[in-house]
Amino acid sequence: MYNVFTRTWWTDNPEWPNGLEPCAGEKTYIARNLTESQARQKCKEWNAKHKPGRYSLKAEFESV
Repeated sequence: MYNVFTRTWWTDNPEWPNGLEPCAGEKTYIARNLTESQARQKCKEWNAKHKPGRYSLKAEFESV
């Protein structure tokens, strides 16, 4: 089984190029206990509907 979540990959830091420092943000779960194919599809759909923006907010999945 797999859980799907979103998180950012950058944080503000004016001392870094473009004012961004690599930083894995907190996970926010959007679906739980899916099969791998369901989790992949959920991520694909979520990422298609949401622009990642400055902080690269994207859906990912992990094994439970």
